[in-house]
Amino acid sequence: MLRTILLLIATLLALPFIAFYYDQPLAPEHWEVLNTLFKIMLGVALTCFVVSELTSNYSQVDKLWSVIPVVYVWVVASESGFSQRLVLMAVMVSIWALRLTFNFARRGGYHWIPWKGEEDYRWSVLRQNPILSKRFSWSLFNLFFISLYQNSLILLFTLPIVAAWQGGDTPLNALDYLAAALFLGFVITETIADQQQWNFQTEKYRRKNAGEPLGPLYEKGFCAEGLWARVRHPNYASEQGIWLSFYLFSVAATGRWVNWSLAGAVLLMLLFLGSSDFSEKISAGKYPAYADYQKREGRFFPKLF
Repeated sequence: MLRTILLLIATLLALPFIAFYYDQPLAPEHWEVLNTLFKIMLGVALTCFVVSELTSNYSQVDKLWSVIPVVYVWVVASESGFSQRLVLMAVMVSIWALRLTFNFARRGGYHWIPWKGEEDYRWSVLRQNPILSKRFSWSLFNLFFISLYQNSLILLFTLPIVAAWQGGDTPLNALDYLAAALFLGFVITETIADQQQWNFQTEKYRRKNAGEPLGPLYEKGFCAEGLWARVRHPNYASEQGIWLSFYLFSVAATGRWVNWSLAGAVLLMLLFLGSSDFSEKISAGKYPAYADYQKREGRFFPKLF
């Protein structure tokens, strides 16, 4: 996990230089909006750091993961004069945000006291790492990875909207409509996956609390039905598909299949790779049948053989 984090940070530092020297230069208005977005991101990141240090709840970024992208995309849409393509992109992100915020809320992620709410279980597991178990080292990790890196990543995967603004003279075309269809399709798939997981976990704990037999479906402890019987992380796969589809809007506008705004989607895929590794290590330790599940089903894509 730590090696993945170091790779992510190194990639984050390298990509701006690659983009600056090898891609189409940004116009002054694009730099201006990027400066505005960066200031918002830095303010949010530092707030998350301070609040998490004071409350010892390190899921402050998680609370904003589905909220702050809406701010970013509508700021850019506004600065563009609400061009058709950018409004369409902002509406897509708003739909994604409503669904993900609902799913996070029903799992106890929010509380009427803003800094409270359920903390991601993986942070408590990670704090047991000998390197991170000391207060100072954990605070550094919280500052640079949880707060600054994750907030930077959130900003980066929304930046295809700025690249799309670069191609503002290009009218909406078939690739825009394909991007929108794919985006909504992946949102639907992610919704189904999350609902199947919710139904499974709700019934499992209902049976446990009622003292009822779990039966063969629930006694293994993890969901392996529906979409989860095809891939081990259908929700993660869908989330990656969502932001790759979002990137397609920038391709439709600029005509460049590879442009600087691809950085966010690439880094997000790397994050999900490391995150799924960490989650599966925990699951394999808790559930004896999980190792067989790993052999049987693909991580993000179905196994064909």
